[in-house]
Amino acid sequence: MSLRERVYSVLLVSNSDKFNRSLLSALPERICYPVRVVMGVSAARQELLERSYDIVMINTPLPDDYGTRLAIDLSSDIGIGVVIFVRSELFSEVYDQVSDYGVLTLQKPASGQLLNQSLLLLFATRERLKKMEKKAASLEEKMEEIRLVNRAKWTLIDKQGLSEQDAHRYIEKTAMDRCVTRGIIAREIIDNYDSQEG
Repeated sequence: MSLRERVYSVLLVSNSDKFNRSLLSALPERICYPVRVVMGVSAARQELLERSYDIVMINTPLPDDYGTRLAIDLSSDIGIGVVIFVRSELFSEVYDQVSDYGVLTLQKPASGQLLNQSLLLLFATRERLKKMEKKAASLEEKMEEIRLVNRAKWTLIDKQGLSEQDAHRYIEKTAMDRCVTRGIIAREIIDNYDSQEG
């Protein structure tokens, strides 16, 4: 599926009606939906507690904070693409503060072409971040299964006097015979012995 066929939720944090109108008219509706606008850092943080967004765009300065701390904080969330708009005379200073965190910095006013290219970059980055999220989740699941299997092996060693090799073989064979994961068998073993002790 092409990037142009996907849909991305966007949060615009901006206190300027003129900027908001200009940016909203430049966002492609078929790709950016929903688009929500909030006026400051506090409102943005509240909105992000209630809903997740693919992309957050911050128009500086904001009434309750400049906006760089918000950009940095959001960039620590692996799944959000963040862009910050700054006046040209502050570009270098803000860029130096946020670039190490993966925040895209744009001078304003940004041309339509630059904005479009930046959006495509953000969309591509968002797709990469989604893949990283999936890999991280998959790795965490595998680690959890390894912990469960090890705990179940030690339970079998302790309760049935099996060797570690025999306990491992028992879990593997039972999982294969029943066409389930080793984690499911391990959980059953642990639960079975926990319920006998309780």
